[in-house]
Amino acid sequence: MAAKKKGSRKSGGSKYGPAASKSVESAMRRKKRGTLKSGPGGKGGTVKSRQQAIAIGLSEAREKGAKVPRKKAA
Repeated sequence: MAAKKKGSRKSGGSKYGPAASKSVESAMRRKKRGTLKSGPGGKGGTVKSRQQAIAIGLSEAREKGAKVPRKKAA
């Protein structure tokens, strides 16, 4: 009998929707081209970090209403 993993999803559905992956893909491309900016309204500096680019992509997807899990509370 296999033991269940702690915190596993019951439904087995995907965590992120296809629209979310498109948004992250777009953000990664913009990072590569050097046009991805951080901060509200893109008023910050140019994004250098891969993790930051992914976070921005997910945030944009969330704003558009794509299927993205909620942010963890700090």
